[in-house]
Amino acid sequence: MTRLRRAVWLALAMATAPALGQAADCREESFDGAGYILCEVDMQAEDLRLFLKDEEGENLGSFGRVNAMLEREGAVLDFAMNAGMYHSDRRPVGLYVDNGQQQAGLVTREGPGNFGLLPNGVLCVREGRADVIETLVFDAEAPDCRHATQSGPMLVIDGTLHPRFLVDSDSVYVRNGVGTSADGTRAVFAISQGPVNFHSFGRLFRDHLGLPQALYFDGNISRLYAPALGRSDIGFAMGPIIGTVQRVPPAE
Repeated sequence: MTRLRRAVWLALAMATAPALGQAADCREESFDGAGYILCEVDMQAEDLRLFLKDEEGENLGSFGRVNAMLEREGAVLDFAMNAGMYHSDRRPVGLYVDNGQQQAGLVTREGPGNFGLLPNGVLCVREGRADVIETLVFDAEAPDCRHATQSGPMLVIDGTLHPRFLVDSDSVYVRNGVGTSADGTRAVFAISQGPVNFHSFGRLFRDHLGLPQALYFDGNISRLYAPALGRSDIGFAMGPIIGTVQRVPPAE
């Protein structure tokens, strides 16, 4: 990237961020015998972004590298987690939009694995709101998202659990995902503190958090950055990462 292009990239990033940014509310809660960490984002007060590549086009892959990039624009990562499935080279499996630029297309067909367990969905981040939207609805409505990541399966669809979930399923993993309120102003990101099945994880969003739409991000590899709780998970490189950003006030 040339010096001029980098300067333009930084200027755009600064222009789209709030003055300082309110911190996400990260906390520990229990539901139905399982422990979770929840990070709640007020979409009218916080700066929620997706991250995949740096300004040079290199994969980020870790919370530390995201923070290093943000430092160059006078900001810091407040909370973050992995945000959707990806190929071995860390390309997103489905739709991926970063700062208004689509980098991977929407996938509407059924396929193998959890991603293809339809219905799946998209997290769409717009000005002042975030919405989990079922993929075929997203395809029909084509909302203009500043950031978007596709994953699957949907956990909750219009207040109903995914039809393929089994109460007594023995497929249990540490899992993470996101749910959104009907008005889009509330987004709650969750990661389990131990192995849970899909049915239990979906009920967390529907029955405990009262959210009508929720989307699964991943399992087993799930990781969290929540410095307020002493969490900064490490491991092999990730694909898409989502998190809230706070601007650092200038030194006096």
